[in-house]
Parts: sequence; C-alpha cells; structure tokens
Amino acid sequence: MLRDYFRKIMCVLLVFVGFAVNVPCAYAQKSDEAAGVNAPSAILLDAESGSVLCEKNSHEKRSCASLSKVMLMLLAFEAIDSGKTSLDTMVTASPIACAQNGADIWLVESEQLSVEDLIKAVAMVAANDAAAALAEHLCGSIDACVKAMNDKAAALSLKDTSFKNITGDDADGNYSSAYDLAVISKELVSHKKSLKYTSEWLDYIRDGATQLVNTNNLVKSYDGMTGLRTGTTTLSGACMAASAQRDDMSLVAVVLGDKTSDMRFSDIQRLLDYGFSSFSSYTPQIPPELPTEIPVEGGMEGTVKIDYSPNEQILMPSADIELIEITYQLEDNLQAPISAGQQVGTVTYTCKGRQIAEYWITAGEDSDEVNFFGIFKIYLNDMLCIFG
Repeated sequence: MLRDYFRKIMCVLLVFVGFAVNVPCAYAQKSDEAAGVNAPSAILLDAESGSVLCEKNSHEKRSCASLSKVMLMLLAFEAIDSGKTSLDTMVTASPIACAQNGADIWLVESEQLSVEDLIKAVAMVAANDAAAALAEHLCGSIDACVKAMNDKAAALSLKDTSFKNITGDDADGNYSSAYDLAVISKELVSHKKSLKYTSEWLDYIRDGATQLVNTNNLVKSYDGMTGLRTGTTTLSGACMAASAQRDDMSLVAVVLGDKTSDMRFSDIQRLLDYGFSSFSSYTPQIPPELPTEIPVEGGMEGTVKIDYSPNEQILMPSADIELIEITYQLEDNLQAPISAGQQVGTVTYTCKGRQIAEYWITAGEDSDEVNFFGIFKIYLNDMLCIFG
C-alpha cells in the first residue's frame, strides 16, 4: 500500500513521554497508635511528594514553640535564592532585636553579623535575638515578617496555622499543626543550602568567639538526620520537626506536645524508623505488552513509534510493591494531524484495587495528515534515491 511504502522510505521518529498526573497519598495510617508515637499530635511525610505516610491528630491546632522558626528560615532561603539577600550580607542589630527574651546569642545593639551567622543561630539554637534581627532584615520589621509568614502559609494552602510572633512564644492565636509544620519543613529542605546549617552539631559565629551547639541531639546519633528544629514552651510541651535522608528516600517528621525532651527524640526516631523500614521507592515499570507502534489514520505515516519511559519514583509500602498491577490504554482511531504534547493514552498503576499513579502518553512531535505537498516531496526524494 502507498502508506506502507511511504513508511519504508521515510525516517520519522515520534517519541512519547510520560508525565505524572496523579500520585495519591494512599498510605496514611490514621490510628492513634500510629508508629507507636506517644505525642498527642504527629506526622510523617515523604519529603519529595508530600505523601502522608503516618499521622496522628495531625491537623490539631497547637502551640508549636520554636518550630515556627522553620517558616522564618524558609523565608530567608527564598530571599537568598531569589537574590534579595545573600549569606554574606551584614545585618546591624537593632534595639528591638537585642531586647528579645529567651534563647539568644547575646546580640549587642549596633553589632553586625552576617545573614549566614544569624541563620546558624536560628537553625542550631533557636536564638530569638538572631531571629528578630533576621526578620527585620528580610521584611523591614518584625510585624511585617509575621505577616509574610502568614502570607506564605496561605500560599501553601495551610489551614491550621496562625503566626502572631516570629519566636514561637506562647500567645493567643499563635498556633500551627503537625501537618502544616511538616509541609513548611518539606519546603525548607527543598532548599538544599539550608541542610548545611540544620544538620551541624557544632559550629561557631563571631569569628569563632561564640560556640553553637545544636539543640537537635539526633544530628549526631541518628543515621541520615539532616535537621530541623526543636522547641519547648509551657503551652506547647516538647516539640520537634526533623528531616532525614537515606539513599533516595527523604522523610520529614513532626511531633507536638510531648511531655519531655527525651520523649520527643524517641517519638521522632520511631516515626523515621517506621518510614525507612516500611517504605521503599518504586520506579514505575513499562508494561511488557505495550506495543512499539500505534496506528494513525490519515497521516503521512501509518503508525508512530512509542517510547514510554517514566522516570518518577513512588514511595510506598515495601511489601506492596510486588502487588502492583499495570494497565495501559491507547486511543482508538487516532487521527492525524497530531500535535507534539497531545495525549494519546495512559498507563495506570494500581495496588490492592487502589490507583497509586497514572501517567500520560503524549506525542513527542507533530504528525502531519496526508497532503499533496508531502506526497510530492516523498516521491521526489524517492526518485532522487533511485537515479542518484
């Protein structure tokens, strides 16, 4: 047939690329016994996808102490990455910053420290005076920074967060939730520069004159720990947000309201141990029966080639990986012309009857419909090959 003849003498490559369109958070454990955690509120997230792996009263609004400073650090690294400030920028301590109560680095009025040193002090020891100086530098005033923190919470679609100060001190209307803080922590660790400061056990500022010892004891004892922040107040109890990474798995855990500091460290370890031992990353496989070509009606080619190569990874229970079922569907009666990026099918991954992921199959380039000019060009090229 003419169409088959054209296919033999033309060299056309149409590539199909998979795009993730749906990766549900299907594995949340909503029992109050989740991972054996004692804290009244807790959560474990996959830091890449945001999937909830384990939770307990995770949307309960609670005082969160210095975990609110995770949002301040997020604003700082966004400003650094956007060029609005830099780690080397010097900040002059104001009287307001120096007057902050609680944990501090003993800022003196008019003293100058770099943004990097202020971040170290906030990340490692939750220093309130450093937090205030950093907030004033980023936003012009502490009140403006509080507004920016709330605006960012809204931008992240967080429903259970209201900041009234930058320090996390107990105050009416100052609260967050384990889920919201986990999302904020996930956003922070996506700025890889931040891990340099949250994961350090011991560091110095003021040219070595002031030593900083991380309040997160797990950075020196837990395999893969990369941060983030502890916090304790009378109202909040002992709280902690933590991040850890092993191989290609990155997790975020949050506990709120533990009775003691030791209990929060134990709870965080339980959550992370549960995540690393119970979940694995699954790379979607290509359906073995997926054809190499798909028919096209009315096109210059009778078929187009398929190259389905999903490169996403899905975090899921290790025991369930062997139970994954893969199905695909290609469009019937596909008609030319086809535009690059046009969806022509889907590949769906299910486990125990529940969809865990679905990917598009899309055209990699245009496929023109049959036309006189195209036929003439093919004929001319063929003649040149015969006589040339």
